[in-house]
Amino acid sequence: MFMRLVQAKYDPAALIIIRQIYDQKIIPQLQEMKGCLFACLIKSEIVTEEGLSLTLWDTQENAENYVNSGMYQLMVDQIKPYLQFSNEWKAQLSKDMKIEYKPVADEPVVTSYRTLAQFGEAIPVELMYLRLLSLKIQEGKMDEFVTIYQQEILPMLKNVPGCRYAYLTTSSERKHEAISVTIWNSKQDVEHYENKGPFKTFLEKTSHTFSELYQWKIALENDQTGHVVTSDDPSTKYYSVVTGKSFGK
Repeated sequence: MFMRLVQAKYDPAALIIIRQIYDQKIIPQLQEMKGCLFACLIKSEIVTEEGLSLTLWDTQENAENYVNSGMYQLMVDQIKPYLQFSNEWKAQLSKDMKIEYKPVADEPVVTSYRTLAQFGEAIPVELMYLRLLSLKIQEGKMDEFVTIYQQEILPMLKNVPGCRYAYLTTSSERKHEAISVTIWNSKQDVEHYENKGPFKTFLEKTSHTFSELYQWKIALENDQTGHVVTSDDPSTKYYSVVTGKSFGK
């Protein structure tokens, strides 16, 4: 399986309009694309103006064909009027040949991931909550990490109340980063998993494969009191699903 994330900052007041465009135009377009399994619009639980379009594909080739067909750019053009503007301005000539300046909308950021391990054969239609855990893995340790995830973490997640779907992905652009994507019934299920469930066990089983900077942090914390924060610490993002559809292909 192959996953594409399209990240953009939007005007929160326009979320209703963006959802209508996604439901009425973008989802029907994606449904016609060969290999598209699922699409959903999600919004960040932390950053109010951050939203994502998540699509799942049967192969990387079909995902790339979608982009090359021009359909992706058509999707971006449909939502661009509702994106936030950056600090950049562009100069152009008006109809009466006067120079005018207009703000430039931030372009969506696209990241693609291939699936390394997963559970959940059917893509859930009524998704409620999505969690992305980003992990930096040591060079030469990715295979070991994937094996632990497949053999120990996935079986554990299958038995966690509220966890509907999980898969491990990696990006060709970020070779030493792995992202654990889990889909849940509710925010409360995620909080219970993190605070009272087996998430701590997840980290304990895999932390020896994390980056060298992370290993240095752990050693420093063991020698001194206090908590050390690094750029390679596990990073978690939370999203609620605005709308989505499984295409059942």
